[in-house]
Amino acid sequence: MSNSQHDPPDQKRRAWGSAPAKLILFGEHAVVYDQPAIAVPMPSLKARAVAVTGRRGGGVILHAETIGRHYLMDAVGESEPLAFTCRNVLRWLGIERQPDVDLHLMSDIPIASGLGSGAATAAAIARALARWLGYEFSPAQLSALVYRTEQLHHGTPSGIDNTVVAFEQPIWFRRHAPLETLPIGARLCLVVADSGESSPTRITVGEVRRQWQREPAQYEALFAAVGDVVQRARAALAAGDGATLGALMNENQQLLEAMGVSAPTNERLAEVARRAGALGAKLSGGGRGGNNVALVARGDAERVAEALRQAGARQLFVTEVG
Repeated sequence: MSNSQHDPPDQKRRAWGSAPAKLILFGEHAVVYDQPAIAVPMPSLKARAVAVTGRRGGGVILHAETIGRHYLMDAVGESEPLAFTCRNVLRWLGIERQPDVDLHLMSDIPIASGLGSGAATAAAIARALARWLGYEFSPAQLSALVYRTEQLHHGTPSGIDNTVVAFEQPIWFRRHAPLETLPIGARLCLVVADSGESSPTRITVGEVRRQWQREPAQYEALFAAVGDVVQRARAALAAGDGATLGALMNENQQLLEAMGVSAPTNERLAEVARRAGALGAKLSGGGRGGNNVALVARGDAERVAEALRQAGARQLFVTEVG
């Protein structure tokens, strides 16, 4: 594409982009080793970006409003995620001359807690910048672009986060296999509890890889067991069988504990949720803190959320899927 196709007019113009949080219901960590996983978007939690024409000659200026950072894209290195994403958008569109644009990012999504904050912020920024330049990414294009940022964050990401935030639908995900959206037989009510303990996914993914390299047979068996849980969960989702889904969440949690990616906080919050009436509960995402998810009957959501609050959960989110 030539630069002239994307040169904005002199007057101020604005373009918006957003992307939801994501939640892994089943299959985290094993999905990196070619097992399936099930993930859903959380539309009640979003990252939002707006691109506004900047002063002439100002270049790309990033305003990460949530964390109070403001900086020139050219003033930070290649490893700064927002600048990295913007550079990739410009390369993707074949734009060599840097445009004059202010990019403002806001996010409701807790950072480093397994809800896909990094992928959602990258997707929101990429959508806003591309739209300001007169281009609309398809979900597949956006997913591929955000995956590059995920590699920067996580080293060897599964591909789940970028896929869910770009397509914004419940998905069945398996590496190197076609994307599938999932039918859900009955609406699910989920209570998500932020443990208050942040653990970047890159760390736990790296530790699992090292353990797998040291004990391949043991970890391959764990990954295969998780894959079996995910297969059974797919059938239960299609049938709207909440009782089976809850039991499978508990089974998945036990396997994550065996992998070494759980933490006492995750296990305590899962037990509190079950005692308060949840059908099942597990950690969600990278583990070692981060978020837990509990499946509940709709009428039990408030009681389970209150029990988790009293148990020390820092933030609570109730969301419905289906």
